[in-house]
Amino acid sequence: MKFLVTYFSVTGNTRKVAETIFHALPGEKELKALGEVISLEGYDRVFIGFPVMQFGPPREVRKFAQSLAGGKRVALFVTHAMATGTDDPVQRKMLETELGKCRDLFPDAVGFFHCKGELSVKTAGELTETGIPMLMEFAGMRPLTLGHPTTDELYQARIFALSVVQS
Repeated sequence: MKFLVTYFSVTGNTRKVAETIFHALPGEKELKALGEVISLEGYDRVFIGFPVMQFGPPREVRKFAQSLAGGKRVALFVTHAMATGTDDPVQRKMLETELGKCRDLFPDAVGFFHCKGELSVKTAGELTETGIPMLMEFAGMRPLTLGHPTTDELYQARIFALSVVQS
C-alpha cells in the first residue's frame, strides 16, 4: 500500500501533525505540502491536513478538494484554535460547525482527526484589529492555545494514522 500525507500549514501546527502521521505509516509513503501535489494517481490512501481558517477550510484546500481528491480514499486531519473539551455550548457548537465544513469537503473520507493548534500572534492581532467583539474575544484566548499540538495530541494523531491503515 502506498500513502501520501499532504498538508496545508500556515504556522507549522498542521505540518507537525502531518509529520507525525507520516512517521506512523508503514511501507511506501510520501510527505508533501499541498501545493506540491500534482496528482493523486498511484496512492492507495491519502491523508489531507489543514487548519480551520475563517470558520472553515482554507480556500487552497477547497480548490484542492474540487480538482484532485475525487474518487480517492482520503483521511482528514485538521488543526484549529478552538477549545475541544469545553462545557460552553456556544463554543462547542461553533467547533462542530467548523469541523462539519471540513468534513463536507470530503464526504467519503475514511477517517477524521482534529486537534488544537497554537493561534499565531499574527492571526490574533488580525482578529483583534477587526473590532468585531466575537473575533476579539477569540484572539484573547490565544494563551490557551500555546504549546499545541501537545505531545498527547500528536500521539493521538499517530493512533489515528494506524487506525486508517487498518480500515
